[in-house]
Amino acid sequence: MLFNIGDLVTRNSHGNDVIFKIIDIDNENDIAYLKGIDVRLIADSNIDDLKKVDNPGRGYDEEVSKLLNSEINLDRNEYFYLPGKILHIDADNDYLKRCMSLYKKLKIMAYGVTLQEKEVSENIYSYLDEIKPDIVVITGHDAYFKRNKNNIKQDDYKNSNNFIKAVIEARKYEKSQEKLIIIAGACQSNYEELIKAGANFASSPKRINIHALDPAIVASLIALSNKSKSIDLLKILNSTKYKEEGMGGIITNGTMYVGYPR
Repeated sequence: MLFNIGDLVTRNSHGNDVIFKIIDIDNENDIAYLKGIDVRLIADSNIDDLKKVDNPGRGYDEEVSKLLNSEINLDRNEYFYLPGKILHIDADNDYLKRCMSLYKKLKIMAYGVTLQEKEVSENIYSYLDEIKPDIVVITGHDAYFKRNKNNIKQDDYKNSNNFIKAVIEARKYEKSQEKLIIIAGACQSNYEELIKAGANFASSPKRINIHALDPAIVASLIALSNKSKSIDLLKILNSTKYKEEGMGGIITNGTMYVGYPR
């Protein structure tokens, strides 16, 4: 079967579990380079292992916005609300657009920046200083190469080290985990080291793939949580696609101011 850049495919050897878009083809070696449509994963595959997909569907995005709107109970007749401001730095512009669409539907002020994972650490301080967000999302693509389960090293990950460096730089801008909420990581990222570096939330506790919207879901719920109260940690994690296996974090306060009268 003939494949072209832009085709949507799955991999037979992986049970056709993830839908990818072909982003490049090495015809000489019959290798296709793939990007997940819904999961933040970069992969490659032998062309003979691929199966074309005609209609992947995109109903989940709408389901998420409806679900989050139903979970956010705001008394708009009596009070007014100032949600936290979000800076979302993403290595993938397609994913960023989907996340920005979610923020817009939830009426959250958000700024989106596309930067490759390796570029974030050297640029994040200036963006934080300019935008002064309450929440920063640092995401893109990642992967965990299972070389030795008893001796996990940083080079076992595609981009976790870049995310860790970015978190460290963000913490140089603001040390307090209450004043700046950091959400970092992508598919299969080094969760423990991201938390140690200073992230409030990170992926992935079970080294699994996460949905493209998962970091934005966490950011949105924190932005819409009362600044004077602790967040409902389990509720936030359970709102993501893969729950506590895909995302984890620490209890902190929300970032939304509540005022009266409206």
